[in-house]
Amino acid sequence: MSMNYNNKDFVENLISLHSATLVRFLARRMNSREDAEDIAQAAFIRLYTLDNPDKLSNAKAFLFQVAANMSIDQLRRKVLHQNYLEREGAKVPSDSSTPVSAQIENIPLEREMEAKQTLSFIYAALAKLPQNPRQAFILNRAKGLTYGEIAEQMGVSVSSVEKYILEALKHLRSALAEAEQL
Repeated sequence: MSMNYNNKDFVENLISLHSATLVRFLARRMNSREDAEDIAQAAFIRLYTLDNPDKLSNAKAFLFQVAANMSIDQLRRKVLHQNYLEREGAKVPSDSSTPVSAQIENIPLEREMEAKQTLSFIYAALAKLPQNPRQAFILNRAKGLTYGEIAEQMGVSVSSVEKYILEALKHLRSALAEAEQL
């Protein structure tokens, strides 16, 4: 997905006009304001990838349809994830007398080492990010702040926060892809 920054004014206009409405629309569908904000951001970013967004007959309808489709995809992933957890949970003894620490000890050493290695790659990749994208990403993912709260704390616009988090996510995905090649 390549970004077309010639669409910047067009997308920023849509953000200013429809962002709050879109988040409310998605929050009702998702039952989560945080998920709604993430999907709204992804939908706006999708508009950056369009070649000629000004030729859309109804940009608002297109935006809401893209966001609705993304919300459906996320809900499907949640159902699949929940089904997976339930299947895996059936394999773990549900005996309440077995302490959680004993269940954790049953995790194969290989998986534990892989997880630690992946985590070290993530920390190293985060350290290589410029200050603003790193700070925005950590405030959002680790501290659970909304984009608006992050923008206020950092003294930047919500649009800048969106760009910072997008930059961080791209960087982390790239770093993890490189790590998987090793």
